[in-house]
Amino acid sequence: MTFQNIQHKIRNAQHLDFGKILDFSIKLFKEMWLKGFLMILVLMIFGGIISFLLVTIGLIPNPYDVNLNEEFSLFGFYGSSAIDNILQTLILTPFSLGMLAGFYRMCRQVDLKETQNGDMFYFFRGEHLKRVFVLGLIYALIASVAQALFLIPYLYAFIPLSFFSIVFANNPELTETEIVKLSFNLGTKKWLITFGSMFVTGILGMLGIIACGIGLLFTISIVYLPVYFIYRDVVGFEDEDEIQYIGEIQDL
Repeated sequence: MTFQNIQHKIRNAQHLDFGKILDFSIKLFKEMWLKGFLMILVLMIFGGIISFLLVTIGLIPNPYDVNLNEEFSLFGFYGSSAIDNILQTLILTPFSLGMLAGFYRMCRQVDLKETQNGDMFYFFRGEHLKRVFVLGLIYALIASVAQALFLIPYLYAFIPLSFFSIVFANNPELTETEIVKLSFNLGTKKWLITFGSMFVTGILGMLGIIACGIGLLFTISIVYLPVYFIYRDVVGFEDEDEIQYIGEIQDL
């Protein structure tokens, strides 16, 4: 599917049913919970190792070193955290983006009853690896700038950024610039329903904390599924007859 075709579908996207997005997400989670758990576990272990190494060699401050005599300032704490976490974000984001793209690829195979012949590390091979790295850096830079501008800009930018992995997973042949543009087009077009569905599934995912906290690892991956279904219902996965776009895409 070409960049122009996807952009055309996004611009002409119809209304999405919030209830169906949640229902589909819950149903797919029942089939994907184990793979989601493994993804979260790997990300947590990798993140812990990177954080430990960065703290050990002194590149980032120890988050547990708190000066109790210093007056607490929310703005100061938020600003310093945003700056301190830039290096860590630049390292972790490409890895998490590639893992999530592999997860979405498996979601598609399960959802469409395709032959399951991939894994979460699929996009860390061959020509995909460079693109994962570049997209991860772009994501990290945008997120860091938005976070530095405080909560509202970051909250707004987070939704388009959430589409990076799903757009890349289904269109790895597109350039990094095209993937970023499509992610922001789709994210801004469907911002409210994406935020709402991720918020609700986030609450559902947090229920795992009831099981002594560790249950959270098994449930929190549901928060990634609304993005999959929003992409599926707006863009889809099958190439369509490009004849229908003649004359319509000229104005894109």
